[in-house]
Amino acid sequence: MSAIDDHIAALAATLRGPERAKSRLIEEMHGGLVDTAAAYADAGADEAEAARLAVREFGTIDDLASACQHELTNAQARHTARTITLTAPLLLACWYLARGELLWQQLAARLALIATLAALLAAATLAVTGTLARRLPTPHRLPLTVAWAGTTASAAMALVTLSLAVATVVATNWPLLTAAGALAAASHAVMATSVRACRRCVGLHPAQSVAG
Repeated sequence: MSAIDDHIAALAATLRGPERAKSRLIEEMHGGLVDTAAAYADAGADEAEAARLAVREFGTIDDLASACQHELTNAQARHTARTITLTAPLLLACWYLARGELLWQQLAARLALIATLAALLAAATLAVTGTLARRLPTPHRLPLTVAWAGTTASAAMALVTLSLAVATVVATNWPLLTAAGALAAASHAVMATSVRACRRCVGLHPAQSVAG
């Protein structure tokens, strides 16, 4: 079955997405190829020829990758949206703690609010790509929207951390601002990796990328 194994290995190397979803998808594709090859073998083809025929029937790597990456991109969008949504309490806490009279505190609070709004958008995405997706088609550019919403939230929290670091130098309530800065840094760290993965998946799926 070397032809099947080579085909699956080449497909796996092309795809990007959550490891669990990717592994499940690759396993399904491999099982389908093995079953198809078995049908050809039952019809009289030898093992090597049956494997080659099964591979040819399933299509080229480009053909398979296009459909598989679309599914994995949606899965990564859900994963990223879930990550941002679970971070929302940290964003709200940071916004609450950052409020104050100092200019840097006001800037940090506004940036934390922007990040919180992005988290709410992500929460809506979970519904659209989850239960509702069984009844309604997933909006075409939704993964791209999640990627940019996550990027906005992650960048905002990085700036919040910087703003609060400056504010602690001149503020009298520096312990409170230090706690807020720690929450902002934690929020950024939680979101950043997943957001980068989402942007990478969207980039690998041209139909969901921004043209021009």
